Amino acid sequence: MKRRGQAVALWIAGAVLALVALAAVAPALLATHDPLLTDVRATLQPPSSAHWFGTDQSGRDVYSRVVYGAGRSVGIGLLATGLALVVGVIVGSLSAVAPRWADAAAMRVVDVLLAFPEFLVALLVVAVLGPGPVNVAVAVTIAAVPVYIRLARAQTRTLAAAEHVEAARIIGVPAVVVHVRHVLPGVLGAVSVLATIGIGTAILAAAGLSFLGLGPTEPTAEWGLMLSAGRNLLLQAPWVAVFPGLAITATVVSVSVIGRILRARAEERDA
Repeated sequence: MKRRGQAVALWIAGAVLALVALAAVAPALLATHDPLLTDVRATLQPPSSAHWFGTDQSGRDVYSRVVYGAGRSVGIGLLATGLALVVGVIVGSLSAVAPRWADAAAMRVVDVLLAFPEFLVALLVVAVLGPGPVNVAVAVTIAAVPVYIRLARAQTRTLAAAEHVEAARIIGVPAVVVHVRHVLPGVLGAVSVLATIGIGTAILAAAGLSFLGLGPTEPTAEWGLMLSAGRNLLLQAPWVAVFPGLAITATVVSVSVIGRILRARAEERDA
């Protein structure tokens, strides 16, 4: 019964993410209007057959802006997670085999970063670097990378002590070859499962920074920015903020569902 429930959840989450991926890769296939086209005669119209999600304060089609916003919003999250994974695996693996003083110094920096919420770290980084989509991606990467460093370090130490790795060393296989062939794949597998969940967190953090006006600027179609633009219209025209908010929620929940199920199955295999 549990497996069946997980399968249903995976199918639903997968369908949502497939739709989001299509919107990100080929938005023109789904959009009905130009997301940047303004029409002062059609401002704040409610959802209708002409405008499925209504229009915003500039008369732009909210549905089309949500569709086009998927590429930028999800793209920032994927980029930040990918960078955090790569940096985390490299630094964590090196820290695990480094001299004790170097490992201790690296872990103290990681501990300091982990002491603060990821969003707060990202906010501080953007405050230093300045607003903009590139700086948002960098900030989310820096905020997320300590978790990957910690996990990669732990996995490297565990796998380095495994019997098959010790056997490879005994027969004279070079240390670099042993690490690349026998240790690194296991580290990547463990960190990749965590990264699946981290994508949702990164998307949410990027949207939060855009909501605060630190990411893309108008008239860019981006979910966090659209949510920010509609926050003062919740009583007058709630659809302006509701639909971008639903897009963020559906994407983050779907990614988290898939990530948690994959992690649960990985833990069952290792048990």
